[in-house]
Amino acid sequence: MTKQQGDAARRPPGMTDVARAAGVSAQTVSRVLSGHPHVREQTRADVMAAVARLGYRRNNAARTLSSGRSRAIGVVTLRTTFYSRAAVTSGIESAAQAAGYTVSTATTSSLDTSAIEDALSRLTDQGVEGIILSVPLIHTSPRLEQLTRATPTLTIDGSRTGATEVVAVDQSLAARLATRHLLDLGHETVWHLAGPEQWLEAASRRDGWRATLEAAGRAVPPPLEGDWSPSSGYRGGLVLGRIPDATAVFVASDEMAFGVVRALRESGRRVPEDVSVVGVDDIELAEYCAPPLTTVAQPFAQMGELAVAHLLRYIAAPETVPEPASVEPRLVVRASTAAPAAAVTG
Repeated sequence: MTKQQGDAARRPPGMTDVARAAGVSAQTVSRVLSGHPHVREQTRADVMAAVARLGYRRNNAARTLSSGRSRAIGVVTLRTTFYSRAAVTSGIESAAQAAGYTVSTATTSSLDTSAIEDALSRLTDQGVEGIILSVPLIHTSPRLEQLTRATPTLTIDGSRTGATEVVAVDQSLAARLATRHLLDLGHETVWHLAGPEQWLEAASRRDGWRATLEAAGRAVPPPLEGDWSPSSGYRGGLVLGRIPDATAVFVASDEMAFGVVRALRESGRRVPEDVSVVGVDDIELAEYCAPPLTTVAQPFAQMGELAVAHLLRYIAAPETVPEPASVEPRLVVRASTAAPAAAVTG
């Protein structure tokens, strides 16, 4: 074997190797790996087969820096004012900065697969070394799979493609902690104001709430559905205010819980004397609610730190098999929950 052949055998496969194996040009390989829509499906399949066969991992940063490192990671997030999204992004930025990386954010106003694909493509074109998907990935697609294989990608909402690593809070446990707390106080059952049905977080919390009631042999009331906003919590609270037997409610977010508390008060129902309320997130305003809100805290900063740490490990060794990492929530008891009035007077 010549020295040149030995060097070729030791170096990782490059784009020209993929092009040669797939029988296409290097430009076509680049278009496929960037998720470009104007590529024949058979050509796309041939290129991705060659990528998998050779174990090729695209280094997008080489296009912008001669060192081959951009020291940048991307974040795909929803365009929203919800505290939880902003807190996670802040945690990611802090951890990335500490590791010597910059963060480029691509926002999307929709959970449609095509919108997430476009956000991923924008970040890929910027040459980021890895991407954190901070959106609930409900459905995947061939293009999404290609994009997440081309660039090391991690999700932090419990969803994944075939190529992503996962960091998530155990949302079912969050619901079990809240529901169990209310049952332990003596409430016969617990109502639930859920988040949007299409969100994985909302579905997991709903399942955990239902499973806890069923395991305790309690009746399972029909869940009410909100959209994460205080106004939807207010509407749900007005409904609960008209149900005399409703003495406890688990609300899928603190922001919705604020709306519930106001609606109950306006309906003549006291919190917690008549109705106990538990939220999720433990946002900064929760302890300043009237009364201070019992909630299940999600460690947003820890999620951001863990996501960055896992992503950087994945970037350094993309051939590793992605392993999920789970962060446990914590119940924070405040003044919005108490034993039901019947138990106290009895």
